[in-house]
Order: sequence, then structure tokens, then C-alpha cells
Amino acid sequence: MAMAAAILVGGFTSALAQNTDSSAGAGPGHGKMLHRLAQKLNLTDDQKKQIKAVLVADKGALKGLFSQLHEARQNLREAIQASDANEAAVRAASAKVAGVEADFAVERMKLYGRIAPILTDEQRRKLADFEQQVDNLAGGAMARSGETPAN
Repeated sequence: MAMAAAILVGGFTSALAQNTDSSAGAGPGHGKMLHRLAQKLNLTDDQKKQIKAVLVADKGALKGLFSQLHEARQNLREAIQASDANEAAVRAASAKVAGVEADFAVERMKLYGRIAPILTDEQRRKLADFEQQVDNLAGGAMARSGETPAN
């Protein structure tokens, strides 16, 4: 579920949060997730405009969280690979990642609370269906690897 939320709201928001100005020079593939989701939900131009306004208003917070998450994950990787690696250091670095992910989850919840009212009931159902498909894909991948997803 966390993965689906990250992909949907995180991916949806990151596309605009990182490039809310089309002149900023997006790289290849940038914004494809947003475009596909907008198509899948059949968003109107007005809805796109409203959602973009929500995301632009939150751009600073999102960019900061993306940066913090990247740094925390990088620090965790370094703690794991350090020549003097120890459990306490890895746990501390992992806890920092978890803390930033929690902050990010709260921010996604706030964004969803502002974006959901822009959507119709049918669009919210389609979004929920898409989340379920992502969960099923993740569950299937875990099953193929011998892991059992926690429910």
C-alpha cells in the first residue's frame, strides 16, 4: 500500500513538484506518470489546472522532502557499506530514512486531501482501482521471489 501511495501521489506530485514550469527543461520521460494518470482519470483541463496549482503551492515542501529522503537513503547506504559498519550505525541511519518517509507520507496525505475534492467520484474510484493494480503487481512480484506480502 505504501508503494502504491508513493507511486500515485508521490509520483503524481513529484512530476509537477520537480517541474511545474514547462520551460524548466525536463529530461526524457519526465512527467509521463502524470500524463498517463491524467489520461487514465480523464482529467479535464480545469482539473489539471487546479491540481497543478495545489502542487505548485506545495513545491517547496515536496522538493525539500525529496532531498531529505535522497540524503537519508544515501547515508544509510554509506553506513551499510562502511568498513567499520555496525548494527547501531545502520539502525540509526535506517531510522532517519523511516522518519523522512513518515514525513513524506504525511505530506502525501495532505496533498491527497486537497486533490481528492477536485476529482469526481468516478475518478476517485479509478484511482483506487489503479492503486489496487499496483498493490497486486507488487504482491505478485513478491510471490514470484518467494516473499509473502504482509496484509
